[in-house]
Amino acid sequence: MSTWGYFLRSGSISTADGSALVKVGNTTVICGIKAELTNPTVEAPGKGYIVPNVDLPPLCSSRFRPGPPGEQAQAASQFIADVIESSEVIQTEDLCIDRGKLCWVLYCDLMCLDYDGNVLDACMIALLAALKNTQLPEVTISTETSTPVVNLEKRHELHIHKHPVGASFCVFDDSILIVDPTAEEESLSTAELTVVTDEKDRLCAVHKPGGTSLSGEKLQECISRATARQREIQKLINKVIHSVKTAQ
Repeated sequence: MSTWGYFLRSGSISTADGSALVKVGNTTVICGIKAELTNPTVEAPGKGYIVPNVDLPPLCSSRFRPGPPGEQAQAASQFIADVIESSEVIQTEDLCIDRGKLCWVLYCDLMCLDYDGNVLDACMIALLAALKNTQLPEVTISTETSTPVVNLEKRHELHIHKHPVGASFCVFDDSILIVDPTAEEESLSTAELTVVTDEKDRLCAVHKPGGTSLSGEKLQECISRATARQREIQKLINKVIHSVKTAQ
């Protein structure tokens, strides 16, 4: 499925609980979600949690080196974590099985296979599509042993509360805006900006790592474009998820 230079495939990794592959221009990101049972934190006994990790390996671009995650990968992981929290894409209460004793943790691994800029948008789409593709097995607590019993035959979908989608822009000379910038355009720009909105036109996040300032008028233009993008992407994701279900 593709629209405006987007390609999306859902359920690409059979060993994951949910997955998606997305291509935005030339940038390709795959997201695999693995659910594990764990103990809730003391601070939030009635909640599970989501742990995103963005990997920008050397195979996706010569700009990245082998070794521990670089600055850009760490910033991307933090950005995704902030969006998950601020947008409430999933209510973490839904991941709790037994208050204070058992919950799900969702490890969301996002790997860039081909890097040509605009990686945050690609990560957001891949994450959202993978979450919508995720199916968790049914878990009950045995009354005799008080241990969890996992039924892999019975699975249920995650309840997605919000659909946050990002739109990235590059600014040139404080006046020219470019949407969906390539890596070259990013390197030549005076500022970069990513705006995340949901289906209620709510602003979930604005990410602007330094650079020149942006007028209120330009910012408003970016937000308007981001809300239009959100509708298109949500339609695309729903279409792909529906076609996967129909094919099963």
